[in-house]
Amino acid sequence: MNELLPLIVIVGPTAVGKTEIGVKAAQMIDGEIISGDSMQVYRFMDIGTAKPSGEEMGGIPHYLIDSIKPDEEFNVAVFQKLVEKYLVSIHNKGKLPIIVGGTGLYIRSVIDYYDFTPPGENPAKRKELRKLSEEQGTEPLVKLLESIDPVSAGRIHHNDTRRLIRALEVYYATGRPISEFQYHSERLPPKYNLAYFGLTMDRENLYRRIEKRVDVMISRGLVDEVKKLLEMGYGAHHTSMQAIGYKEIIYYLNGICSFEEAVELIKRNTRRFAKRQLTWFRRDSRIKWKDVESYSNFDEIASEIVSESEGQFGKT
Repeated sequence: MNELLPLIVIVGPTAVGKTEIGVKAAQMIDGEIISGDSMQVYRFMDIGTAKPSGEEMGGIPHYLIDSIKPDEEFNVAVFQKLVEKYLVSIHNKGKLPIIVGGTGLYIRSVIDYYDFTPPGENPAKRKELRKLSEEQGTEPLVKLLESIDPVSAGRIHHNDTRRLIRALEVYYATGRPISEFQYHSERLPPKYNLAYFGLTMDRENLYRRIEKRVDVMISRGLVDEVKKLLEMGYGAHHTSMQAIGYKEIIYYLNGICSFEEAVELIKRNTRRFAKRQLTWFRRDSRIKWKDVESYSNFDEIASEIVSESEGQFGKT
């Protein structure tokens, strides 16, 4: 039996300090970082995604940041394939990979067994569903999917026509929901020697950090960043531009709401997103939680993560 490759994963809600702690840990353990964030992968989207600057990366190589254009397709299946390739590459260089991020399903797709290539083709049904969406929008697709596969209906963005149709097509071709093809970890051995850490803090303090971060994004020029993206031809019809911070500013620029309302919407939606992140990660008993407020600084947390990881990996 081959020895499992060691892998550190650091997760947690937005604004809790993952980026800085991840970089510090990588510096201490000779690691390289793979972003586990579904939006930092897009070019030109820097401010609203809280993308780390070159200085904030601290000399540590980062993967899946600034990798694709906002109109290019990027989803959990693409993420999984790329990350599994990068993990081998990093190990072959004698470095230790560290996944840092807050997109729960993306991270689970790597550390657990997910199959995103289910069988089943039904071109006639696909054509029928596409026609339905063209005539009535995505609402009937969403309702149909909710009735046969509520798990996938909860995961797929309701404006993502292609994925909604694909999920329905798989069901009509196989008689099984697409979600059944995806998760197999209950009956398979671990994929990696996984050191899995979660960062948390008092909820109200986290919300204050989120609101401060949004204010900083605005002061750094988030509105101008969105304007530039729109001028480049990217818009609300692209999945990337549905990210929190971008869609609300588009509302403002289109006259749907005032500037002040847009800012409050970003803060509210980010708070709700952070709550969903915590709910997702709390379900995973493998995570070793670190309350960042119980440490005097981020160096202490990073040092503890490195020490516990090395103990698990058998390094001294």
